This record gives sequence, C-alpha cells and structure tokens, in this order.
Amino acid sequence: MITHDISGLKIPDSKLARDVTEFIRDTESDLLFHHSVRVYFWGAMTGNRTGLTFDPELLYAASMFHDVGLTARYHESQLRFEVDGANAARDFLRGHGISESDVETVWNAVALHTTPGIPEFMRPEIALVQAGAGMDVAGRGYDQFSDVEREAVISAFPREEDFKRGIIDAFYEGMKHRPHSTFGTFNDDVLAFKDPAFQRADMCSVILTSKWAS
Repeated sequence: MITHDISGLKIPDSKLARDVTEFIRDTESDLLFHHSVRVYFWGAMTGNRTGLTFDPELLYAASMFHDVGLTARYHESQLRFEVDGANAARDFLRGHGISESDVETVWNAVALHTTPGIPEFMRPEIALVQAGAGMDVAGRGYDQFSDVEREAVISAFPREEDFKRGIIDAFYEGMKHRPHSTFGTFNDDVLAFKDPAFQRADMCSVILTSKWAS
C-alpha cells in the first residue's frame, strides 16, 4: 500500500483503497498508474486549498480509474474511453458494496473528466478529478501550488522522462481505434497531432448536411 504523506495528505488507509491500488497497479502502465496517483494528490490539495469538503476514498477511486479506459483491455471498445473507465469503476465499487449514490459520483467523475465547463459545478469529487488531471497533464492551476507542494508530489511519484509525449502516446493508443468517440472533447486534438490523415468532425457540416430541408 502507498503510504506517502504529502502536505498532510495520504491515500486513504482502507480496504477499498488498497484493493483499488492493487487493481490499477495490475491494469495500467507505470506511466498511467503514477499519473493517476498524482491526480489524486493534486485534486485533494486543490480541495483543501479551496475549502471543498470531499470524500478522500471516492476521490481516490475516481482518480485511479479515470484513465483505465485507455488500457489494452478496451482496444476493441467503441465507447468513449472515459465511459469505459467509468463503467469499470462502477462495477468495481458495486463489487465492494459501495452505495449507488457514491458509485454515481465516481462514475460521473471519471466519465466527465475530459469535458470542460461542467464538472466544476458538480460534486467536489467530480470537480477535483478534473482539476487534478488538468494539473498533471496540462499544468492547469500550476502556479496555485507552491514549489514545495509540487516537489513533494513529484518526488514521491516522479513524472517519467518525457511524460508530456508519453501521455499523448497513451491517449493515442487508447483512442486511435475509435476516432468517432473523440468528437465533442479535446481528445480529437490527440488524433490530429498523431495521425495526419485524421479527419475531424465538423458540427456545422453535420448540421448543413442533415436530412432536414431547411
């Protein structure tokens, strides 16, 4: 079990958290696993700094499952990878007797973490997963963390060499077989960056070429 104390924060010491850690450790690459742990700490730090009341166990579960849909077991799926991860989290939590209300919170946190403009207005756990993921991948909110906080997290869970390109590669490998699923999020940016032949969907063209006469 991971026991690091970072800025007064720890991963919840519960059977559920231990089981989540074991499952994700066995499922994800080192890059995705370490990224997911960092997402939890960035999210929890953000929650503490902004005065949000959140359930650390639910935040941890959602953080750890948020990128499971990118893994090899979903390379035949045509769903959005976020939905695959949300469904996996739902099934896992139900298997551990978690209430349906809490399962729904985690499902939404995972499913909506790449959808801008919505999660920040929902339950804290949902908002904080997106905040943590945005911080770790895109540096959103970077300057809101102190040097000490950033160094503590990275020291405990280092970013792999050239993490920036590594995470783009992980996104691409998890989505290249289902390009249509990227419509409506920034995920199509990944496919366009990695594949020059990728054709973005254009909502205006969809509207203008629909079967409606006018």
